[in-house]
Amino acid sequence: MELRRVVVTGMGAVSSNGIGREAFWEATAAGKSGTGPITLFDASKLSCRVAAEVKDFDFDCYVSKKDRDRVQRAVPMAFFATDEAAADAGLDFGSMNEAERENIGVIIGTGAGGIEFAERQYKQYYDRGDHEAAYRKVSPYSIVASFVGMISSEINMAYRIHGRSHVISTGCTSSTDAMGYALNAIRLGQLETAITGGVEACITFGLMTAFCRMGTVTTKHNDEPSAASRPFNADRDGFVLGEGAWILIFEDLERAQARGAHIYAEVAGYASTCDAYHRVQIAPTGHEAARAMTLALAEAGLRPDEVGYINLHGTATKINDKTESAAVRIGFGDSAKEIPASSTKSMIGHPQGASGAAGAVATLMGMKHDFAPPTINFSEPDPECDLDYVPNIGRAVKIDTALCNCIAFGSKNSALVFKKLR
Repeated sequence: MELRRVVVTGMGAVSSNGIGREAFWEATAAGKSGTGPITLFDASKLSCRVAAEVKDFDFDCYVSKKDRDRVQRAVPMAFFATDEAAADAGLDFGSMNEAERENIGVIIGTGAGGIEFAERQYKQYYDRGDHEAAYRKVSPYSIVASFVGMISSEINMAYRIHGRSHVISTGCTSSTDAMGYALNAIRLGQLETAITGGVEACITFGLMTAFCRMGTVTTKHNDEPSAASRPFNADRDGFVLGEGAWILIFEDLERAQARGAHIYAEVAGYASTCDAYHRVQIAPTGHEAARAMTLALAEAGLRPDEVGYINLHGTATKINDKTESAAVRIGFGDSAKEIPASSTKSMIGHPQGASGAAGAVATLMGMKHDFAPPTINFSEPDPECDLDYVPNIGRAVKIDTALCNCIAFGSKNSALVFKKLR
């Protein structure tokens, strides 16, 4: 069986540093931070009081007031990004017939899913001493709205799409894995088009408290939020929690060409491995992370020295950054230090399960403009992090091929490869 080729024809973004694909790219290329003081809840007693929140976004524009109490905060962001991605791809779901809608799937990645909705409902209940009054305040939609898998269903229902509706939740690799699943579904002829990517709204009191207890979030820059996310810098002390939505349209190449769609790049390779090592730490050797990258490149038919840019996971935790750097050295060998490799999270924080999609959109825009976005807040090199991180200022560079790397709790590693269509 001959596998179909898969391309990206549309993208949409809702990010802390820009609403919309172009605004996100312009801010990211310019090194603009989206980190600020936490406003979604009272963080005054927490050790970390900064996050990359989505602001200046009209949540009520995409979800009615009635439905606002029935869906997660992530859903309006997902709708905006899907609308933008579909328009970018030249797709009008409303004018499609039933058969066309049956060949479109929704495959989304998220880590926390509806945790924001669940926490809100728990708080309403436990804050009230009177059981009966508290009971009446709990939304009957609490179960479905808190359910991770509901995010894809919301998109399917909004656009009347009847193909598969799947949510992939593998931690921080969620959206990379979702895009990998979408890639393979189209390759095998199971779908013609996929709405894929990642959505996350995980900046909550409960989750932030847990990350503070774990010691994985930054605590040194509460008074200087824009400097808080410092991937690969010697004084890094943890990640900045982020949120947002990054949606991509994947299509069968022949279908995209037949309708004259603009094509960003071909989705050329995907791979996933597991260290089988620890619940929250990456294996210090980096071998399995390297193997994920190597397998993805092999599937794409590329040598390491043919890669023009790497979008790194780069969370700004001590262990992750040095181990990911080691993994790149293992996987790319002599080419490792010659390839521009940056962390989008230095500007948008760590949007957990959506981080792979955020990196993919930034990478594809970088390929379009032949420009590598920077890793900001890079002031003091770490001897154990010795790659070309495009420090502080983005760089014009020819990017015909690129790799996006992701690492997750539970020892997971995933990589996705894009290349310009030839």
